[in-house]
Amino acid sequence: MTEDLVRTGSLPEHAVRTALLELLAEHGTVTSTEAAGRLGLSSGLCSFHLRQLARYGLIEEAPATDGRARPWRLPTARRAETDGGFGELARGLEDESHRHWLARRAEAPAEWQQDEAFSAVVHLTPAELAAVAEEFRRVLARYRSRETDPATRPAGARPVAAVARLFPLLDQ
Repeated sequence: MTEDLVRTGSLPEHAVRTALLELLAEHGTVTSTEAAGRLGLSSGLCSFHLRQLARYGLIEEAPATDGRARPWRLPTARRAETDGGFGELARGLEDESHRHWLARRAEAPAEWQQDEAFSAVVHLTPAELAAVAEEFRRVLARYRSRETDPATRPAGARPVAAVARLFPLLDQ
């Protein structure tokens, strides 16, 4: 099933898992049905990946509120962390997704083969660093409704990873 998703151009499995972890970090708990609605995927696919994340201890079942739904959450220790463990995990999954993209870019339709990756070194104050990060968030926020409301997605829209890492360069 997962290989079919990759082959048909849907999210690769690690991107689905990254998206699920981000949902859990943002919303606290989520069921497979809720995740499917927010991500525009099937409930079965989300359920499978939530169980896989639980299998490796990355998430756990949360107490059910209605007895029927199966909510998931980040483990208690991980919820207490700030950016430490979850940030490392998310960055690792981002890196894995990017390597996967580079290895299989030629399989994508021609119009999707471009890569808009870039980097720059700029000299900023801490306040400017925060302002630049906020500007990135503002730009991306224009498209966030498409995550939860598939009807707002234009024809031909696909999930695209948007990764920005802003950090000071320390003396070596």
